[in-house]
Amino acid sequence: MLLSSSLLALTLASPALANDDADTIVVLGSRPIAESEAAALTIQRKADSLVTVAAADGVGRLPDQNIAQAAGRLPGLAVERDQGQARYISVRGAPNYWTTLSFDGINIVSPEGRDARFDSIPSAIAAQIVVSKAVTPDMPGETVSGNVNIVTRSAFDFAGRHLAAKMGYGMAQLGDRPEKEASIVLSDRFAVGGGELGLLISGSYYQRDMVTDNFESDWEPVTNDAYAGNATRFWAHETENKLYRLTRKNWSMSGRADWKPNANHTISLRSLFTIFTDDEARDNYRFDLDDKQSETSATVTGACAISPTGTVTGSGYANMCVGNTPQQGTIYGIDIRQRSTLRAYKQSIFTNTLEGKHDFGNGWNLHWLGNYTLSKDDRSVLGEASWESPSSRTSRPTVAYNFSNPNVSLLNLYTTLNPSSGVYSAGTAVTDIDSFSKPLSSITFLDAVDRTRAYTGKLVVSKKTQLLGAEASFKLGFQFDQRTKIVDERSLSISGTDSTRLSAIGMPTDYNQFNIATPFRGALQMGYTFHYFDIDKMRAVAAKARALYAFSANTANNYNVREQVYAGFAMGTLRFDWGSLLGGLRIEHVTNRGDAIGTVNTVNTPVTSSSNHTLLLPSAHLNINLDQTKKLRISFSTGAARADYDQMRPNVVISDTNLTISGGNPSVKPERTWGLDAYLEWYRRPSGYFMIGAFYKRASNVLYSQSRSFGSHALDSDGIDRSGYTYSGVTNAGSGRLYGMEVAVQQSLEPFIQGTGVPAWMGGFGVSANLTLNDSRMYKPAVYSGSTLLMAGRNVRLPGTSDLVYNIGGYYEKYGLTLRLQYQRRSMWMDGVADTLADAGDTYWDADDELDFSARYAVTRHISVYFDASNLLNNPGRRFAEPGNMLTASGTPTPFTRGYTMEWERFGRRFSGGVRVTF
Repeated sequence: MLLSSSLLALTLASPALANDDADTIVVLGSRPIAESEAAALTIQRKADSLVTVAAADGVGRLPDQNIAQAAGRLPGLAVERDQGQARYISVRGAPNYWTTLSFDGINIVSPEGRDARFDSIPSAIAAQIVVSKAVTPDMPGETVSGNVNIVTRSAFDFAGRHLAAKMGYGMAQLGDRPEKEASIVLSDRFAVGGGELGLLISGSYYQRDMVTDNFESDWEPVTNDAYAGNATRFWAHETENKLYRLTRKNWSMSGRADWKPNANHTISLRSLFTIFTDDEARDNYRFDLDDKQSETSATVTGACAISPTGTVTGSGYANMCVGNTPQQGTIYGIDIRQRSTLRAYKQSIFTNTLEGKHDFGNGWNLHWLGNYTLSKDDRSVLGEASWESPSSRTSRPTVAYNFSNPNVSLLNLYTTLNPSSGVYSAGTAVTDIDSFSKPLSSITFLDAVDRTRAYTGKLVVSKKTQLLGAEASFKLGFQFDQRTKIVDERSLSISGTDSTRLSAIGMPTDYNQFNIATPFRGALQMGYTFHYFDIDKMRAVAAKARALYAFSANTANNYNVREQVYAGFAMGTLRFDWGSLLGGLRIEHVTNRGDAIGTVNTVNTPVTSSSNHTLLLPSAHLNINLDQTKKLRISFSTGAARADYDQMRPNVVISDTNLTISGGNPSVKPERTWGLDAYLEWYRRPSGYFMIGAFYKRASNVLYSQSRSFGSHALDSDGIDRSGYTYSGVTNAGSGRLYGMEVAVQQSLEPFIQGTGVPAWMGGFGVSANLTLNDSRMYKPAVYSGSTLLMAGRNVRLPGTSDLVYNIGGYYEKYGLTLRLQYQRRSMWMDGVADTLADAGDTYWDADDELDFSARYAVTRHISVYFDASNLLNNPGRRFAEPGNMLTASGTPTPFTRGYTMEWERFGRRFSGGVRVTF
């Protein structure tokens, strides 16, 4: 949001910042980027702990539609993306659940839970983004690596009446899909009695239509593959193309009233409502390559004669002797399991705060607040139709697969011939996959809404005085948080053989009567063509089903988890001429209770669990002013990352869409951490900055998700076999550690060319760059089945950590013109820790990068135009399975190859432009 043509007051609203005084930094507006950076650096320099700040114009100068994308450009921060959009924030490469989210200093539970999602929060609502990297006693203990505090706008940020508006339009290159955005901020200040009242309202809207190229493969070792080299060989037992059509929207509304009856008292009432919606149509073609795995010959344990053109008995899956390899081959008569899914996904945050700050004189201050937040995660599926090949092998396709390129999953289809019993061959080539018979097997409708209600009350008494020749400030605070998450799922499933109900809702059993003729909108190389399912027909069928039939509660998936946190803290700050010292202790007593329905041998039984623990969390921060421009910071902090609410439930959650079962662990322990930071900061006027620092963090009881095949039919229902689903549940591993270093530089050329005779226009250039290097380890205990050792204990990376994160950008700003080019990259990171080699090992996301460009031109003092170009490199996202660092049956480490692609996706470049108005 362009706010610079008015006076922009960036007040110190974070509890981590230096002074309780109403220090104000004014951004005048002739050079918005440089002045906003200078304002942010002034806040950062005055802080008594380690923080990084983005001011409003710093956010608005790049195509940063959500908070994750905006914050991801700050030093030490990286993002994880979904469908090409930044979603989660990692501070200094650490796991994303170590990062907490706050609005105006109040921790907010994300609709998803503790994994704070930032893509549901528009950047338009932020006056500042303050990232605290070192925890202070007045911050919740669940903040481990950092807190992202979104400071919302106030009418007192502006000199008087203020209006700022933006409107834009753009296109996504892949699929030629539109983007739309608009936002507005209105505020004014009024004299009331002897004081002043400030009122502000704002709203924003963003819509992004897109298609996605995606393919996925699941890998396994095959028992029947007994040929030489089988111990390090993995085969794709299923491969699929997920072809998305979706519309994403973010919108927000906020209102704020600040009443200052006099200079010593302020009462604020704030309300903010944000919504993220994802209307997703997904055509999913899954090829069950190991459908006839039992036919694979296992009689040859040594080398065999390779005969690609010889007689093939069975399907040929994992059969080296017929010329098949994990990368390339042919499989005869395989099953297509197709799904047509229409989701209506919605996440919302509705947060309301009443807050007071009072100065009673003689150094005594009182700060109080009450907050109510309702977070909703609506995971409903309007309809999901499942289609499956018939049992007759000659009605199924023969598939020639080629995975030799890790960025391509090429499948060529043929008819299947059966000239003699048990012998199959490829017939004629088939281009249109929908020419194969795939009758409807079932259609399912799901209503699933997770609600989290959070209440926060906080009271802080502080005293300013003189002590030991220093300006001293002491705080004593109490805080109560109660968070209750209730999951309510209901579903309806109609079998493909239930002709009566299918007829009643208008659902055909032939896919060719349920699709449309629209050509494929993506660019994925597939080797076949297909037809999208008809979204309007799915909506009509879903509406009819909901009108005619009752939904049944998914008792195995529903739960109620309540968490209460009683916290108290004491902290003191001493400010000397040479620097400052901040220290204190936070005590938290946490109680948890979970209620659910457990399923044992198909019998539903109420299950209740409870637990409690007390945490002592000390911290200390030393800041030394080496001179007027240089500061040395040394910090010690502690934290405790608690398991997410769904991970503490006393039952399991089943996803037939993702083929997963996740189980709760009410007795899981918090992940305890302590850390050290040492940073040197050098501030150069007017907006120059250099920083170098090192950090170390130690963790015990590390949380990780254990994953394995469920291997039981106890949760089968409605004809669905769930024994092969992937089961995961949280548990505690051993200890872990993370250490590294961080470097950042920010500088414009303006100070260096003054008085040198260099043309003045050269002063418009500037650069910003930052680099974070990490090294992480955690010990994963050995895995046993009874007394049999399946996997020895080993050291692995901390999940979610990258070894390298960096941002580099250059800008030009002069004469009303602003140009900016920014590149960001993070190296690969571990996504999941495997317990066995059953799924080809640990999983990783490969390196992720993005290049963005922005241009702005101030037509007048009040009107500017802009152009944004995003994701210019259009590099894919790739998740892969890796058996490296794991042990085979012989105890030999397998090589790190990056060769087993599990998921690949590409989203295309995006371009948009529009106008901004400020008065």
